[in-house]
Amino acid sequence: MVSQTESAVRRFITFTRNLHFEEKDMERRWEKLKPFLRELLADPEIRARSNDWPECVQKDRAENLLFYEDPDFGFVINGLIKAPNTRTQIHDHAHNWTLYGVLDGSETIERYERLDDGSKPDYADVRQTDKFDVGPGVVDLVRPWQIHAEQSGRERTVAIIVRSEKAGGFLQGRYDPVNKKYWQGYGPRQVPYKLD
Repeated sequence: MVSQTESAVRRFITFTRNLHFEEKDMERRWEKLKPFLRELLADPEIRARSNDWPECVQKDRAENLLFYEDPDFGFVINGLIKAPNTRTQIHDHAHNWTLYGVLDGSETIERYERLDDGSKPDYADVRQTDKFDVGPGVVDLVRPWQIHAEQSGRERTVAIIVRSEKAGGFLQGRYDPVNKKYWQGYGPRQVPYKLD
């Protein structure tokens, strides 16, 4: 017998695969995917099972749980479990499209814009343009090269992330607005984890 969670995950994968067949415009594809990720986040069994998901380490590189990688289109479904009051470095995801959905807990999301033209090595002048709080059920679309950071709230935060490509194998931008520094690093390590 298939559990509700497996059904919800399978429905989401099927829809996402169909959307890759049907919608070639990347912006429209990722906008159309948002309500289906919200539906997955609303599944009570997946929320209950997330209580057992291991915390992702945030040391020299972040970690993500790798739930699924599509064999044809390359999109992935990740889990990210953060301890309370964990802040990410200000970063971008390079060319990768990302949907970030909060399953449990709360986060503060910051957005930044780059003011310089990128021509000076190891330098970036960025300023914060937005800061907002999100909770369970909220889905945030992070477009390629969009500069941002997140901080978990006072409790453990669980997110389900859908990416156009598995992160960790290519360089992404890192930013220090105080010292106006720029460098690149690899994205999160992928830790295979079975949902069922």
